[in-house]
Amino acid sequence: MEQDNNTHIVIMAGGIGSRFWPMSTPDYPKQFIDVMGVGKSLIQLAVERFSSLCPLSNFWVVTSEQYVGIVQQQLPEIPLDNILAEPEARNTAPCIAYACWKIKYKYPDANIVVTPSDALVIDVVEFRRVIAQALSFTEVQKAIVTIGVKPSRPETGYGYIKAFSSSMKNEIVKVEAFEEKPNRKVAEDYLADGHYFWNAGIFVWHVDMIMEAIRKYTPELARVMDNMSLSFYTDDEKRVIGELFPTCEKISIDYAVMEKAEKVYTLSAEFGWSDLGSWGSLHSLLPQDADGNSVVGPEVRMVDCAGCVVHTSDERKVVIEGLKDYIVAEKNGQLLICRLRNEQMIKEWGR
Repeated sequence: MEQDNNTHIVIMAGGIGSRFWPMSTPDYPKQFIDVMGVGKSLIQLAVERFSSLCPLSNFWVVTSEQYVGIVQQQLPEIPLDNILAEPEARNTAPCIAYACWKIKYKYPDANIVVTPSDALVIDVVEFRRVIAQALSFTEVQKAIVTIGVKPSRPETGYGYIKAFSSSMKNEIVKVEAFEEKPNRKVAEDYLADGHYFWNAGIFVWHVDMIMEAIRKYTPELARVMDNMSLSFYTDDEKRVIGELFPTCEKISIDYAVMEKAEKVYTLSAEFGWSDLGSWGSLHSLLPQDADGNSVVGPEVRMVDCAGCVVHTSDERKVVIEGLKDYIVAEKNGQLLICRLRNEQMIKEWGR
């Protein structure tokens, strides 16, 4: 696939992944961890899947100040100027605005993809084709494109995108609505309807289009960004960002722009996408043995166990006997043994 110097990739990497404790902690969250046991962290896999679309000098990572060193260590090929440090988390709208204003400063004709750092994609070839199709669309159309993943089950853990027509694969259509995470009954209705797609949190737009939308729908955010931009690429930048960025309203890009903007489209796709948001989602994605156990670790022996997910990559040898539908995870001297059905409590227990 030919690289495009106008294409820029923005990777959002500021989350703390509290539902993946003890593997993910505020000091070293899940995007920097080899969750799948493949020798690469989630953020390294994210860069890899986009690497054919543009040069590495066109990659940008927005993260917390405390993670800048980890990003440099794991992604040494990305220029230091392209690692944008948030002095504090203000949700996705300020995060995305910061990146887009900074890109516009040097690359006024940029065509941008914004992506989370902690999702998983199985079919990378199809993923790249879908992203390239969306980029081709936003290059000539004044539009915002979201990637809508065709649902394979009545998932209650994802937001949904409702398309105006029953989107065929490879078709870009107008978005009718963005829907919050549904209950089970509503999720079943969405799946049967055929107009609803999982919101992957991947956005494609020309830099002028998103800046125009932010100016129109969240003018106060645009004002802060304009003031911040006066210091870009100067010795004063860190101080100015530290003062101004925390004044941004804490708001998601969906609420700030997507639900209000008019020219929002979705491209429905199937490339084996999953938001790795919980141990249950990891269990469904990892290879399973004949008894439904998923294991990451150098030597793990499962005896009379079924339906378990085990992540003990730091331990030399682990033997587990007699458990059914459990999570067993160890990291840096912290151990979790928990029923899978109670995984929603982990966020509280790990504090």
